[in-house]
Amino acid sequence: MSDTNAMNETHDVRPADFEVYWDAVDRELAQYRAAPTLERLALPSDEFSTVYALRLTSIGPYRIFGYLSVPPGKGPFPGLLVAPHYGSVNHLPHLDDRQRYVTLVLMHRGQRLADQPFAAEYPGLLTLGIDNPTTYIYRGILADCLRGAEYLQSHPLVDSNRVAINGDDLSLITAARRPGFVALEAAGLLFYRLMEARQRTDAYPVEEINDYLRTYPNQPDAVARTLAYFDPIHHVANITATTLFSVGSGRLDGPEWLQPLIDACGGPVEQYTLSHEGATDHDWLDAWLAQRLGTQPKPRSWQVA
Repeated sequence: MSDTNAMNETHDVRPADFEVYWDAVDRELAQYRAAPTLERLALPSDEFSTVYALRLTSIGPYRIFGYLSVPPGKGPFPGLLVAPHYGSVNHLPHLDDRQRYVTLVLMHRGQRLADQPFAAEYPGLLTLGIDNPTTYIYRGILADCLRGAEYLQSHPLVDSNRVAINGDDLSLITAARRPGFVALEAAGLLFYRLMEARQRTDAYPVEEINDYLRTYPNQPDAVARTLAYFDPIHHVANITATTLFSVGSGRLDGPEWLQPLIDACGGPVEQYTLSHEGATDHDWLDAWLAQRLGTQPKPRSWQVA
């Protein structure tokens, strides 16, 4: 298969053993008890929430980390899982979220606070083990996300009918395989049509794929095959949550680019066209999620009478 053919087939050819592959991840994850431990963090805890350092066991076994915040009171509260982004550091839950939701900000293997014994390199993580889907680092990373979802969805202080997730492709795949979410906010996609996306930009982290293929020019077929297991277009038919896509005007977030993914979703889909005005976008997205989780919005911009 040529590089061009591999690029073109990434988003429309689902691997024949797709379900076998992901069922094997689920079975392996089920072999390990989550074994959660919680340590109260005094500095970020306040009258609005108690913040904990959470550790869970994922496949490997590997101990992953998360910041868990719980509002005051008896609950149950809505739950919010913030899927890890691409980068070394994930921050504490925002104070606005901590006041309303049981919020879990998850760190996958290799990220700061989950970097023992493996510390991820940036750039570099995106292509680690990419020549084979069984060795690809994101197989373990998705298992980490699934473990985080299981923990939050079963937390005794969380209302299981009001749990949401936000993030990039990791949130889409997680919601597809752990359907206990009622709302999903998706933005900043990375794995969606990645073999095509690499032809449209030289920005990192997408450019990591081009760097890899310049180093290993005989590997486009193998890379395309591995990435096909992680393209959210092959997962989203199983999503039951209402999914909100943030749509921009660029080559990798515009409406035409995202339309095949939107069409493939199994649950209700909504779109928000980004204004790229920080407070405007934040307030709209915050109100959207608050409405679905039965809480009050917390706008940051001045309200005009």
